[in-house]
Order: sequence, then C-alpha cells, then structure tokens
Amino acid sequence: MDAHHVVDHTRPLAEQVNKLGAPAVKYIASLTATARNFAQLVEVLAPQVKIGLIDDPPSLDVVPLKRKSASLHWEFMFARSIWQTPDMAEQGRLLDRVSELVDRRELRSTQTQTFSPINVENLKKAHALAESGKAIGKVTLSGF
Repeated sequence: MDAHHVVDHTRPLAEQVNKLGAPAVKYIASLTATARNFAQLVEVLAPQVKIGLIDDPPSLDVVPLKRKSASLHWEFMFARSIWQTPDMAEQGRLLDRVSELVDRRELRSTQTQTFSPINVENLKKAHALAESGKAIGKVTLSGF
C-alpha cells in the first residue's frame, strides 16, 4: 500500500519506530485505537508539532503533550455544518480536492478486500475479519 515503513500494531509502537532510525515524527494521524496507543504516539512525536485524530477514545490524557509543546487536532467531518460555522463551505472545497486527487490517482482507497453480495454470510465474514485485527486496509461489502 506504498508505506515507507510498516509497524506491527500488536507490538510496542515506540520501540518499532525508534528501531527504524528515523527522526522524531512531525505529524501523526491517529485514525483508530488512539486511547491504546496515545502514550507511545506522544513518545515518538517531535517537539512543537501536531497530532490529529478522528476516532472517539472514551477519555484521553493530553497532559503529556505539554512537555513537547505539541498540539492536538480533532477532526469531525460534520462540525462545520452542525455548528453553521462561517467557513462551512470549506468542507465542500476539501471534498472537491480529495475528488481531484482520487481522479489523478494521487490518493487511493485503502480498501483491500470486498465481500459480495451483501448477505448475512458475507457480513459475518467481513465483521470477523475486521474484528480479528489482522485485516490490512478496509474491508467492504458490495452488491445485493
């Protein structure tokens, strides 16, 4: 999937990142399991940089970010429309930009496996794979 480096989410993250010999990480996008990984994400994060997340940890102690003067950014796609912010049209522009990148094949889906047709059996298979923690990329259902 064009990753420069891959780490195993079942093993300590910081240890694996440090073994890569790469410089401290300037940006982190935590898309899932933030609560489980947060301490290690902060550990590998460079000072004065950003961490963004989209998932919903039940609680999150952000105090460790202070020592690195790092900022936390939480993205919620519908915040602009829910709150009727002055920049509400920006969401459409962002989606248009994503569409352009997809059309130019500069941005690709992480979808790697599709179960078809949509039925109870395939739903169970897809769900089991997603819950196993062994799925690479996104698992989808398609067709009726």
